[in-house]
Amino acid sequence: MSAAPGPGMGLLTEIGFRMADAAARVTLRHFRSGGLGVDNKDAAGFDPVTAADRGAEIAMRDVLSQERPLDGVFGEEQDQTPTQSGLTWVLDPIDGTRAFISGLPVWGTLIALDDGSRGRIGIIDQPYIGERFVGVPDPSDPVAELHRSGTVTPIRTRPCSALSDATVFTTDPYLFTGAEIPAFDQIRAKSRLTRFGTDCYAYALLASGHVDLVIESGLAAYDIAAHIPLIQAAGGVVTDWQGGDCRWGGRTVAAGDPAVHEAALRILSSVD
Repeated sequence: MSAAPGPGMGLLTEIGFRMADAAARVTLRHFRSGGLGVDNKDAAGFDPVTAADRGAEIAMRDVLSQERPLDGVFGEEQDQTPTQSGLTWVLDPIDGTRAFISGLPVWGTLIALDDGSRGRIGIIDQPYIGERFVGVPDPSDPVAELHRSGTVTPIRTRPCSALSDATVFTTDPYLFTGAEIPAFDQIRAKSRLTRFGTDCYAYALLASGHVDLVIESGLAAYDIAAHIPLIQAAGGVVTDWQGGDCRWGGRTVAAGDPAVHEAALRILSSVD
């Protein structure tokens, strides 16, 4: 599927890559295939899940059961497996199921490894277009890479100190509620460009230096855990709207430049 992890990436990242490969064999079989059944997990709205979501998570868990049976697993589609090693894998087999069932190639498989205090590895895999983004935010030797077509390219966030220069992404223009709406609208009004609808791919673009801010709300851990180590390794910052830890979800703001992150927080932190 992609190049192997480079020097210093380690066995744990290799296992993450094997999980991504296993998930891709399931998701690509279903993507744009026609006739894919869609179930709704939310009786009050629309939260789709498919055989591709379920099958991809099973495939990843099968890799872990063979390679890391003592590690914990927190996935979207199955019950949590408590850790016996101190390490937990956080998995989203298809982030962007709405895009997936619509034929849009902006969905991805998210894989994160958490040690109980911080994210150690973050992977965003988009197998249809053949792009795999991986970040290891080792304080002494951070690694952020794009693996594509057998090549490995280092990636880095870009400088952006002012909201007036920022490109801002969020998944859905109707994502926010209550006091979140005017707060986001302030940032949108001050920014250079706002775009919607790319799910996890927006975070990959931020880590690669094409986007400056991604602002979202109502996330679960599996929606954000992979993005944090990737963006940190690439030079960016990810927090909740108060500037705190968001590894387990909620309101999140990811930025390529700490200065524009601070500018966004001055607005977002007013929301209780």
